[in-house]
Amino acid sequence: MSCCERQNKADQQTDNAKSETREEVISYGPTSVVRTIKQDRKGNIWMTSWEGIFRYDGKSFTNITSKVSSARFFSLLEDRNGNFWFGTIGSGVFYYDGHTFQNFTTKEGLISNEIGCIYEDKAGNIWFGGSGGASRYDGTSFRSYTINGQVMDEDRTGKSFSERQPYGVNSIIEDRTGKFWFATNVNTFIYDGKTFSVFANKGKPFKNVGNIIEDKKGNIWLGGTRYDGSTFTNFTSSSVLYVYEDRNGNIWTSSSRPTEQNWVLSRYEAKSLDSKEPTVTEIKPELGALFTILESYDGSIWLGADGVHRYDGKTFHDFKSKDLRK
Repeated sequence: MSCCERQNKADQQTDNAKSETREEVISYGPTSVVRTIKQDRKGNIWMTSWEGIFRYDGKSFTNITSKVSSARFFSLLEDRNGNFWFGTIGSGVFYYDGHTFQNFTTKEGLISNEIGCIYEDKAGNIWFGGSGGASRYDGTSFRSYTINGQVMDEDRTGKSFSERQPYGVNSIIEDRTGKFWFATNVNTFIYDGKTFSVFANKGKPFKNVGNIIEDKKGNIWLGGTRYDGSTFTNFTSSSVLYVYEDRNGNIWTSSSRPTEQNWVLSRYEAKSLDSKEPTVTEIKPELGALFTILESYDGSIWLGADGVHRYDGKTFHDFKSKDLRK
């Protein structure tokens, strides 16, 4: 059964209301916090914000959700069938097929109504990381995995959290061996499909990791630390919120430094990553916190901060309207 077929089955089983999309085309981008930026298969740039989900087609912005929900949007995913999933803070997840929306919340079995990350695994299951743990959706039902203190386990009781929990899942990936990695506010966990284990270096767990990626060579990056399966290499002493690999294998990080007011955007050259002193270019865009990084198809770098910004290698372009700039 395909993901789309499973979705249709889920549509029939749930009584949550669907709503038609009523898009609002505007000349400027979001002016509030942007936590996630993705590019779809057609080349459109999508971004989450406190004002809604925005789509940029290269000429104008469209607020996809302005007439659907007033929720603060945090995360997004385009799945393998071209459908979209939008995570919110307080209103669960919205599924969007390009025409209609469907809202999933704790009533349908979602772990929490606060969803900070969304990921599709190799089998087509959709994972939602949120307050208290994570949910896996197979197109029919949700399965929950909860954080309890320093451990994480599968919960077969259908448990969900109506209130914000002290721990949450920040990032989920499935590596090339089929193991899942969960970055949380407490420990980093590895899940082999049966059990969860705490990932540590010499007995010291990786805590408060913002996001995890697997690079083209199969290395795992936990913020500014690279793990090649046996060796750990720390590339910065700064606190890294986001790590990203571009098409050329360069590694980008956004980080904050206690001694500085501004956040730093760093690019580590791919050819130098295995050297003792990797070549790094530090850029200080003075945009405040840098929540997310994306390289678009044309090679430009997009940043989510207070609004959305595009970097062409020399300058940053602000998409806020002139009237709203401060």
